Amino acid sequence: MRDIVWIIIVLLIVGWLLGFISFGAVLGNMVHILLVVAVILIVLKLLDKI
Repeated sequence: MRDIVWIIIVLLIVGWLLGFISFGAVLGNMVHILLVVAVILIVLKLLDKI
């Protein structure tokens, strides 16, 4: 289960980078939502280890 969370985090960050590079301002809001979701998952994952 822990590996699945890291896979999701990586996919969200890669999707954010691709969206930011290829679409720019057109889908800017969606790209930042993906980034926020990835950061939240990273924080939850780190808190889970404590």
